[in-house]
Amino acid sequence: MDRMKYIKFFGLVAGIVVLNILVLSPGFLGISIGGSALSTAIGITLLVASAIILFYGSYMLLFKPPAVIPVREISTHEDYVEALNRYRQVKSLEEFVTLALEQLDRILKKRSTLMNIINQRFEQGELSHKKFSSVTYEVEKLFYLNVKSILNRLSVFDESEYLSVMNQRRSKFSREILQEKTNVYNEYLTFMKSSLSTNEEILLKLDKLIIEISRLDSFEPGDIDNMPCMQEIDSLIKQTKFYKQ
Repeated sequence: MDRMKYIKFFGLVAGIVVLNILVLSPGFLGISIGGSALSTAIGITLLVASAIILFYGSYMLLFKPPAVIPVREISTHEDYVEALNRYRQVKSLEEFVTLALEQLDRILKKRSTLMNIINQRFEQGELSHKKFSSVTYEVEKLFYLNVKSILNRLSVFDESEYLSVMNQRRSKFSREILQEKTNVYNEYLTFMKSSLSTNEEILLKLDKLIIEISRLDSFEPGDIDNMPCMQEIDSLIKQTKFYKQ
């Protein structure tokens, strides 16, 4: 569960406790349960209101299912992680979802490492800095485009039908229809594997880029385009320039 939800929950509890202590402390506001009728009524109302706020806040922060963001509107890294986590229970695709989540974790770390190296080696505004930052952004964009494409396929996957197709002995359909259904699902799985393989290739190229930048002592901006890894990345970007989800 999101750590921020726990932080907000404990903040809510602490706020309610402090408010009750301040209001019901003798000599602070003169409000106490067991005193005058008005004081007792206010005290009880405060406690009831605090309980209601605590229960409502607990539900909203800890138990209410998060709003499902349409795939086309997903934009942040956290959105992608949350969207993929919703498909962890799909056993037939568990290994794909697990790998996709692992890749998301790795792209975040590699981008951070790469940008740290770029910032250490080059000044902001320097041509070399701009070139490396730009290619990092383009590759990262391609990576998330693949994840979004995976999510599009996950959203229409029917596990029960898939299992019935795979268990052809119990099927009531003709052999021809079963074969067509099998081909559809095989194509589906092939696409998932291809998208994950492309992202694995992207992660590998980022590793190579990190190594190439870190081991270079000095070079001219014009040499950047001739770096083997930069050429590989540029080729990958061009190959998918007209890629559609």
